[in-house]
Amino acid sequence: MTDATTMNAVSGSGLRKSHSGDIVKASLKRRYAAEKRFRAYGIAAILFALSMLAILFSTIIGKAVPALTQTMIQLEITLYPQDIDPDGTRDPDVLSTANYRKLIRQAMFDLFPDVTSRRDKRQLYDMISPGAVFTIRDQVLKDPSLIGQRMTFQMPMSDDIDQLNKGAIRADLPESERRVNDKQIAWFKRLESRGIVETVFNTTFFTAGDSREPELAGIWGAAVGSFFTMMVTLLIAFPIGVLSAVYLEEFAPVNRWTQAIEVNINNLAAVPSIVFGLLGLAVFINFFGMPRSAPVVGGLVLALMTLPTIIIAARSALKSVPPSIREAAFGLGASHLQVITHHVLPLAMPGILTGTIIGMAQALGETAPLLMIGMVAFIVDIPGGPLDPSTVLPVQIFIWADSPERAFVERTSAAICVLLSFLVIMNVGAVLLRKRFERKW
Repeated sequence: MTDATTMNAVSGSGLRKSHSGDIVKASLKRRYAAEKRFRAYGIAAILFALSMLAILFSTIIGKAVPALTQTMIQLEITLYPQDIDPDGTRDPDVLSTANYRKLIRQAMFDLFPDVTSRRDKRQLYDMISPGAVFTIRDQVLKDPSLIGQRMTFQMPMSDDIDQLNKGAIRADLPESERRVNDKQIAWFKRLESRGIVETVFNTTFFTAGDSREPELAGIWGAAVGSFFTMMVTLLIAFPIGVLSAVYLEEFAPVNRWTQAIEVNINNLAAVPSIVFGLLGLAVFINFFGMPRSAPVVGGLVLALMTLPTIIIAARSALKSVPPSIREAAFGLGASHLQVITHHVLPLAMPGILTGTIIGMAQALGETAPLLMIGMVAFIVDIPGGPLDPSTVLPVQIFIWADSPERAFVERTSAAICVLLSFLVIMNVGAVLLRKRFERKW
């Protein structure tokens, strides 16, 4: 009886152990399945984000590529002295104000002698960009001996004809649904058949300032304005940010005032950028009377916005320096200032520079604060210094995106690509700088 009871107990214990093992195995199976699902969700999320990013970049680049080319026409123009310099003085003021428009019109009418009505003549001449007159004027001012000769000039065609040549305006649509009429399409085909129309690389986009005519508009003025603005931002934000971080991290006592300053610095890093624009409008422009739409004001506003980022990054870099470095320097008799300037700052500088570059990249892409201080103005001339009126790349993109002309769409996308290139270069530089100089403790 005892043996039977013992055997039954052992059998029951074995069954319970087997049942417990099955429960554990089932639990492990569910856990592994959950981990696989979670990993699959993560991979799917990454693939979705990458696909959206690829769609974004492919769309922008696809629209930007046509902006790199421009439709040009080769016109033979006779530089009549009676129209350019009647008195023969070769005075630059006279040459710059001559009626070059008349010469271009005459050249176009010579190509199409069958165009006789005033309306058709106006439509024919509208196929040439208004900037064509500057092509002739610049050549004459550069070499006045050209007056009286017959020369071939390469001139830009209008934005509508350029869009027609690129296929953005479809010729098979009804005439009421496109900006180019049937006569202009026929004239353009005749010009093509004569071999005087060609598509060239659009250097104007990279060398000119803004213009109300898309075929004459460029990003160089905005790029120079961004350069001056970033220089002002860097010269103000970097030294003030680093010195503030050094004081708060190395010298400031721990009390309620320093704690309040730290909290406010962290809060300023999250303040909407347009608030800094309102501050710059109220203080720098209305109170101090500084010029509107100037890089110096934009740099001051962006410096205020970038300061919290630089301070936080610099403090983090200073904290990363091991205390043993400071203790060793103190043990050798160095003063507190010598410890900071000779040992701590050089070791923390890679992290400080990385944070500064990231903060500058953020400032380069800002638009809202600069709109508040008037940098949305239409500026044609290339700025020569921080006090000259100018705009910046993000604001230029904003202006072009709001323009009704179709040709500005491709120039907007091209300007976005240029801005993204600068941002990518700055962020890659920050990563390489950190990897090159960062030390592992």
